[in-house]
Amino acid sequence: MGIFGRKNTADSDTATATAPVSPDLAALTGDYTIDAAHTTIGFVARHAMVTNVKGSFQDIEGTLHLDGTDPAGSTASLDITMDSIETGSADRDGHLKGSDFFNTDEFPTMTFRSTKAESLGGDNYRITGDLSILGTTKPISIDLEFNGAAKDPFGNERVGFEGKAEILRSEWGLTWNAALETGGVLVSDKIKLNFDISAIRNA
Repeated sequence: MGIFGRKNTADSDTATATAPVSPDLAALTGDYTIDAAHTTIGFVARHAMVTNVKGSFQDIEGTLHLDGTDPAGSTASLDITMDSIETGSADRDGHLKGSDFFNTDEFPTMTFRSTKAESLGGDNYRITGDLSILGTTKPISIDLEFNGAAKDPFGNERVGFEGKAEILRSEWGLTWNAALETGGVLVSDKIKLNFDISAIRNA
């Protein structure tokens, strides 16, 4: 999040983290606020070994500092209200908010703070940072694709990107499960995270 030293398409095969960027991309350098109304932070978990359950968080706050000249100088910060989780089932949402999972009364917020940003070539980047859930903090890496920059009809300067990561929920103390009669468990340990983010440049 915030690592957008984008290379020209013609140079994508040979681009490196130190490749020069064009002046227009350098102009993206600055501070941005994530637009929660046009941002989705979601997750996918395997349920009963046979299907996927998808969910997302509705209450998100975050900031980015983008360095269009040197992606390594970019940073990101996210705060997510855990009570805003939605999976399409009120009963399931209530279970996830309870002590078996997120225990939102005691741990109301999940946070991400970046520690490293790097270019992977072309429009692809990776950001590494500390993810805190249930009072436990561990590093994760998120692979991102820069979707571009534009000025919206209201005059806001926007940047957008999408990304993905995978974590093992047990590493953050999310260990609740139930055994299935046919073998296996009800909820997968591996969780896929999906990011579709729009951010507005600060005035």
